[in-house]
Amino acid sequence: MRSTLDRLISWVGLALAVIMLIAGILLVWANRFVADQVHQQLSDQKITMPTDQTGLKAPGFPATDRAALLPYAGQALTSGPQAEAYANHFIQVHLGEMAQGKTYSEVSGQYLQQCPASDPAKAATADCQKLAGLRQTMFMGDTLRGLLLYGYAFATIGAIAGWAAAAAFIGALVLLVLAALGLRHAKDASGVNTAASTA
Repeated sequence: MRSTLDRLISWVGLALAVIMLIAGILLVWANRFVADQVHQQLSDQKITMPTDQTGLKAPGFPATDRAALLPYAGQALTSGPQAEAYANHFIQVHLGEMAQGKTYSEVSGQYLQQCPASDPAKAATADCQKLAGLRQTMFMGDTLRGLLLYGYAFATIGAIAGWAAAAAFIGALVLLVLAALGLRHAKDASGVNTAASTA
C-alpha cells in the first residue's frame, strides 16, 4: 500500500514539474519578448539622457531629480528604468516649472475659460497665444511622459516574468528531485513487501 501511495505522489510531482517547466519556458519567452520590444521602441525615439552640460546643473533644478538622473547621464534611453527617470525627473520637472505646478488639464481648462473659440478677437490676444503655446507644450510633454511610463511599466512586467521563470525552474527542479526520491522509496518499499510476503 505504501509503495502504491509513493508512486502516485511521485507521478503527480513529476506532472507538476513538467507543468512548471513549461510555465518557466513561457515566462522566459515573455521576459525576452517584452525586453526586446521595450528596448526597440525606446531606441527608436533616439533620446539621450541629460547630463550636467544639458540641464542637470541648471539653477533651480532639484537635487533629488538630478540624483535620479545622474546614473544614466549621457546614455541612450533604451531601458524601462531610464524611461521612468527621464519621465518623472526630467520631463515632469520642466513641465512643472513652465506651468508653475499646474497639470495639462488645469492649463487646458484655463485656456478654454479665458480664450473661448466663440470670441476670436479674445483668442488672438498675446496672453491667449502664450497660454495656447503652453497648453500645446504641456500636451506634448505629458504625452511623451505617459508613453515613457508605459515603457517602464512593460519593462517591469517583463522583469517580473523573468523572476517568475526562475522560481518555476527552481520549483520544477525540487519537484523532480522529490519525485525521483519518491519513486526510489516506492521501489525499496515494494522490495521489502515482496521479501516479507515470500518469507
